[in-house]
Amino acid sequence: MTRRYLVSGRVQGVGFRWFVLRHAEREGLTGYARNLPDGRVEVMAGGTAESHARLAEALRRGPPGARVADVTISDDAAAPAMSRFEIR
Repeated sequence: MTRRYLVSGRVQGVGFRWFVLRHAEREGLTGYARNLPDGRVEVMAGGTAESHARLAEALRRGPPGARVADVTISDDAAAPAMSRFEIR
């Protein structure tokens, strides 16, 4: 299953994408995390329902220095097939 997460708040300039990378690799997820021009972070991830549940929990918490205001989750069947997780 592939999901798209949009994370808003103070999530750029605080190591958020690296935080996501570590959690995604630990969970065996594939996909990417990238900063958006509007200040949010987009996470596109493919994996099991259980790994998504743990990732969503981590995204809501964020790394030290981040202040997560909201996490919007949507299923996205059009996501690109990827072999690993990366930062864009």
